[in-house]
Amino acid sequence: MIENIFTGFALALTLNGLIGIGAGILVGYVVGAMPGLTSSIGMALLIPFTFGMDPIAAIVMLVTIYMASDYGGAIPAILVNAPGQPASAVTAFDGFAMTQRGEAGKALNISIMSSTVGALISIVFLVVTAQAMASAALAFGPSEYFALAVLGLSLIAVLSTSSALKSLIGLVFGLAIVTIGIDPIIGDTRFVFHLALIDGIPFLPALIGLFALSEVFLMIEEGNRKTVQTRAKSALDISLGTIWPFRTTILRSSVIGYVVGVIPGAGATIASLISYGVAKRLSPTGATFGRGNPEGIAASESANNAAVSGALAPLLSLGVPGSASAAVLIGGLTIQGLQPGPMLFANNPEVPYSIFAALFLGIPVMVVIGFAGVPLWVRMTQVPRPIVATLVTSIAMLGAYASANNSFEMLITGIFGVIGYLLRKADIHPAPIVLALVLGEMMEASLRRAMITGNESVGYLLTKPITAGLLLLSLAILISPLFSRKKAA
Repeated sequence: MIENIFTGFALALTLNGLIGIGAGILVGYVVGAMPGLTSSIGMALLIPFTFGMDPIAAIVMLVTIYMASDYGGAIPAILVNAPGQPASAVTAFDGFAMTQRGEAGKALNISIMSSTVGALISIVFLVVTAQAMASAALAFGPSEYFALAVLGLSLIAVLSTSSALKSLIGLVFGLAIVTIGIDPIIGDTRFVFHLALIDGIPFLPALIGLFALSEVFLMIEEGNRKTVQTRAKSALDISLGTIWPFRTTILRSSVIGYVVGVIPGAGATIASLISYGVAKRLSPTGATFGRGNPEGIAASESANNAAVSGALAPLLSLGVPGSASAAVLIGGLTIQGLQPGPMLFANNPEVPYSIFAALFLGIPVMVVIGFAGVPLWVRMTQVPRPIVATLVTSIAMLGAYASANNSFEMLITGIFGVIGYLLRKADIHPAPIVLALVLGEMMEASLRRAMITGNESVGYLLTKPITAGLLLLSLAILISPLFSRKKAA
């Protein structure tokens, strides 16, 4: 492992690697500081432009976009009460209240330093656990991979939105789309009503449409927003002294964030909410949470940044994305001819270890840029939505075309943009759809291979202890909302 870590740092410290890290951090901060854009949207927009890039530079750029956008999301949440990322909404509870008291500088310092500690702790966990998870997964056969995909999808269905039924609708829609194209086992064509669909619905154009273009339609519908004028009145203090009183909260929240991030579909928002709730309950000043208590910022930010590394753990080791942004990252790996999962560590160990190195190297850069760029981030939160919508649409269509140099991809992006908009109007988030697109083919192919091995007997799946355990766990997760509803009644 030590040799691989040195190799990862050597690759990340090359000129291409450093350019990728720097570009990813800048783009991530821009995406994070602009309410309405998420890390998954920013990554989806840039994936087509990674064609022809050095694979290591491309991957570390996407990973640092993911990490930096979570850092950047807290800045507008604190300064103008407009969270740049969904997980930063919890930070706004206390952050904006501190800004209104003239303590914006202190709030920003606590936010960035807590994020730094949370990210560092979670990266160490990632380095230690990802290889072990991958080694264990090497023993998996078709039936285990099928059960693992079912587990990932069941968690996504329950945790992605407030309504399990709506998440399941999105999940089924995504699985239906996967059936278009060539049968993965016997090679027959299925539902191919246009020659361009023989390889299935193109993943990247669909991804860009569901995330980026659907958001544009929502921006247009909402119209230009009123901007809030504010300034960071108090001086920034780059030191650990500000967060030292909250060290226990930050350590606890970092662990919670990593563990929750590992669960497919949970993500940084849930990690942030859980950590905030635990901190409020255990803190002697819990009654003041939501009214400008800096401990609330520390709990939220350390957790949601730790969740980033947590989401990468199952992606790199098992091939199961831990969040929507991690699912987008799978697209970036696939474009470079890389398959996330246990064989990635065996065949291309330089890739995961370059990611680990980029995460470590990116932290000090993000701290410096975060503090130095506060005036710019404030201005970006005040960019009118029509301008943001125009830029996002242009980049989305250009990226869709660049993915295959074909206007058909632009048509797919437009169609899925409309579909994504209609689903969002029905309160169905695109994350379950995208993750179904990612896991659906693996689930189908693994199931059919397992059935062939077991002489077409469903009972064969239950004779495999790991498969049976994962399937039972998936069933328990799927029916858990029913018991919660009865308890609430």
